[in-house]
Amino acid sequence: MNKNILKTLALGTLLTFGFSNAQNKPKVVLDNFFNNEKRENKETKALESWHYRWNDTSNGGFSLLGEIFQKQGAEISTLMTAPSKNDLKNANIYIIVDPDIDKEAYGGKANLMDAKTIKNLEKWVKNGGVLVLMSNDNGNSEFEHFNKLAEKFGIHFNDDSINRLKGREFEKGAVYVKPGNEVFSELKLYMKEVSTISVKAPAKPFLYAENKAIGAIAKVGKGTVFALGDPWCYNEYIDGKKLTEDFSNYEGTEEWVKWLLKQVSEK
Repeated sequence: MNKNILKTLALGTLLTFGFSNAQNKPKVVLDNFFNNEKRENKETKALESWHYRWNDTSNGGFSLLGEIFQKQGAEISTLMTAPSKNDLKNANIYIIVDPDIDKEAYGGKANLMDAKTIKNLEKWVKNGGVLVLMSNDNGNSEFEHFNKLAEKFGIHFNDDSINRLKGREFEKGAVYVKPGNEVFSELKLYMKEVSTISVKAPAKPFLYAENKAIGAIAKVGKGTVFALGDPWCYNEYIDGKKLTEDFSNYEGTEEWVKWLLKQVSEK
């Protein structure tokens, strides 16, 4: 595997989708280039990556999401550079979450989506890759350059913010999944301060809030693109500690992970 990819050891055994041995494990790669936030560790004082990271067990981390992928038989890793053609050969699913604006990025200068990366990802998706694009809302995510990638697949993040709330006004962040949804069962999910999405062919909307599309799926060549206007599945909202019991974000995350892996297994 490319030296830029930092492997995280899988904990689970293979359970689903016919991935019968280590070589057949789907490889899920999380971007740490376009989202590149760092902070000082309170105990060691060392600089560390945080916010939507597999090894981040804080509220803003993806440690629980990583465990769910592993339980479903996937191998998770992190890519700390823009994805090259060789990097993408080692990925079945590639996830970009909340691309930085300058004020968030390490060093105060965001790594912006570029033409070479867009070309690499577009070709990779057509050949069977599963691309996950999750933005944030206005003022908390980079949109102009990220949209240049998304628009290759008929998707545009609108740089706005809906489902806004204060404190524990959880109901204002409710997203009700309608019957027949391609990804989720009829769940009540929580997504606050979300960017809406505009779509055109080949993309199709699949999830709504305030009667506006916030999620879209595009089938392109042999591959799939999943887009959502919120990084909704971080620890704070799937660990069962903060939300009221009527929300099902953990169950929804499990269903989403299984759906993504199914797109891989069907290739």
